Amino acid sequence: MSEQRSSTPDRGLRPMIALTAALAVLVLTGAAVRPVAAQACGALWATATVVMIVPAVWWVLRDLRAGRYGADLLAVIAMVGALAVGEFLAGALVALMVATGRTLEAYADRRAGRDLTGLLRRAPASAHRRGAAGLETVAVDSIAPGEVVVVMSGETVPVDGVLETAGVFDESALTGESVPVTRRVGGEVRSGVVNVGAAADIRARATVADSTYAGIVTLARQAAAVSAPVARLADRVAAWFLPLAVVVAVLAWIASGDPVRAVAVIVTATPCPLLLAVPVAITAGMSRSARCGVVVKGGAALETLGRARCLAMDKTGTVTLGRPEVVEVITAPGVDADRVLRQAAAIEQYSPHVLARAVTVAADRRGLDRPVADAVSEEPGQGATGDVDGRRVRVGRLPEDVAAREWVDWVMRRARLDLAGVIWVSIDDVPQAALLVRDPLRADAARTMRRLRAAGLRRLILLTGDRIDNAVAVANMLGLTEVIADADPSDKIAAIRAERRDGVTVMVGDGVNDAPALAAADVGVALGSRGSTAAVQAADAVIVDDRIDRLADAVEIAQRARAIAVQSAVAGMALSLLAMIAAAFGLLPPAPGALVQEGIDVVVILNALRAMRIGASRRGASIDPLIARFAREHERLHAARASVKTAAESLAHGPGPEVDTAVRRALELLTADVLPHEHAEETELYPALTDYLRDPEAMVTMSREHTEIQRLVDRIRRHLDSAPTGVRADQIEDLRATLYGLDAILTLHFAQEDEALFTLARDRTGSRASSAH
Repeated sequence: MSEQRSSTPDRGLRPMIALTAALAVLVLTGAAVRPVAAQACGALWATATVVMIVPAVWWVLRDLRAGRYGADLLAVIAMVGALAVGEFLAGALVALMVATGRTLEAYADRRAGRDLTGLLRRAPASAHRRGAAGLETVAVDSIAPGEVVVVMSGETVPVDGVLETAGVFDESALTGESVPVTRRVGGEVRSGVVNVGAAADIRARATVADSTYAGIVTLARQAAAVSAPVARLADRVAAWFLPLAVVVAVLAWIASGDPVRAVAVIVTATPCPLLLAVPVAITAGMSRSARCGVVVKGGAALETLGRARCLAMDKTGTVTLGRPEVVEVITAPGVDADRVLRQAAAIEQYSPHVLARAVTVAADRRGLDRPVADAVSEEPGQGATGDVDGRRVRVGRLPEDVAAREWVDWVMRRARLDLAGVIWVSIDDVPQAALLVRDPLRADAARTMRRLRAAGLRRLILLTGDRIDNAVAVANMLGLTEVIADADPSDKIAAIRAERRDGVTVMVGDGVNDAPALAAADVGVALGSRGSTAAVQAADAVIVDDRIDRLADAVEIAQRARAIAVQSAVAGMALSLLAMIAAAFGLLPPAPGALVQEGIDVVVILNALRAMRIGASRRGASIDPLIARFAREHERLHAARASVKTAAESLAHGPGPEVDTAVRRALELLTADVLPHEHAEETELYPALTDYLRDPEAMVTMSREHTEIQRLVDRIRRHLDSAPTGVRADQIEDLRATLYGLDAILTLHFAQEDEALFTLARDRTGSRASSAH
């Protein structure tokens, strides 16, 4: 048959179907008339052979001009030899075999490439822009940032933007997930997703050329299946296999004195399995990877990814979320944390600073409303100031003229210990609270690292420009093997080149400073949803949504696709060699030999197409809504969890009304929010997961944690029941130990569920890493 070709007419499915059908008619008609007209049947079979020789000779000439030869030349020799010795049936069967193989190849390529070409088809050409005169239909290229675009139901979002109205979107073109996602007002929406709800207004924040979908379309255009290294190996094997077949055929002719024996060897020697199985499997693997949310630019990149032994990755935005979040609110003695956070959010909602968003998100997660702020101003590098509830509120740096305070010094020590930044909230120029901020780990990062180690990657390296202490802390939590910190782009390139000497090296990053290292690695992988254009362009593969676990999916798919390609090629070649030897000894005449070779081809191509099913989800539809539901509930329990630590810290000041209020507030939230959530997990989620995992012991550890959470809450309740007028001094030590212990168990338990269970959620938009707490 044939190796991979780039010529569209040659690879067209319809022409090959027509040619195969015509040859099949000639072969079958010849077989039908043979009993009554032997001469006519020979003419029909000879015609079929000549019909196939014409395009095959053209393919051979084209290959020779390109400096290569292979299976097509062997097929032409077989057909010409069959005509020369009068074996018209064998020649016709070889012709049908070649045509059938090309048809299967064209079908496999079309099926495997369906997900990539689908991206191109969905790119919108026009958009509805809202102007002073109403809606106008314009070319998508004319949309400018700041303009409002109306996306009708069923239309594709043309540009990245922010929702002015809520909407429901099908994001499967970018993420591969089929469940529609609801986005609220103010939420970000990416170009390329489809509006499946009512018409939605989107304020563009980028041009079409700078939007997410434009980058994906560019990748799709580059994603035509090219010869991977293993495919080039197939070409080299074909180059020596052809002379071997010719030598065996000549020796069989000489030994037997029968030229028909030589034709039989040539007919059975065509190495179609080697030349077809590899590109079909690799292309199918690319398609499967695209469905899982990773667009690979070519077959070479996918095949190389399957041989990876070292992974280097950036930290910020790659294994962390890439945006600071408030992990703790520490207040001055006697100050209510929720009140101060409300006032800070009222000021920060007007600021574009990245830390301002961290403050407003923290207030939203606690369910706090934002009071009206007046006279808001911002001083670069210092913070924002405004009037809230009749008080002057400042959010940002600690004022330089602040008198020494013991709690302020304690906060600074705490921030250093936690490797956290501090946002100070001052009211009337007096520090009232400190918000500790940190860039938390992605919830799916640790699980991804475990999957990569299980896939055979020996070295996992954190390659970052961040400080060594931050980098080491992250590496320890993820179980990485090495840390290279304070690295600039040249340092990253040097590290990648050093690793490449020991094996195939993959680099993962998302920033402009990662682009050189991505280009230097054997395979560069960029996070396309938030990564820079430079990183995306320099990468060999792009994760199109914001989930690092897609990397493990891509590695597993690449390994399996390569294994299937090699398996198919080796098995097919072995069978072809056996058939050739049988033909050389006269055990397989030309016509049966052609049929045997055709059967081998079909088997190996169908086997190679198994790569389309790599990584297909085995999870039933019933368990996904449960996982997504409890994952979302985790997001609503921040206030309850924070109240436990706040109550524990308040006990440091001894008994008093504020201490009693804090402890009772914590118990109220635990009873109303946390315990019902844990009970529902125990009775609904865990049994479903146990059935899915088919392991009755799978959830025992987490169930035991539920029991301990209940025990500690009951202990706190008994303390308060025995002190109806307020917490007594003799209760302080045990209550404080109980609350701190409960906080530790809740933190561990939520982190375990986020990492082990809820990263499986197919709809976890906007999720965060609870383990960061």
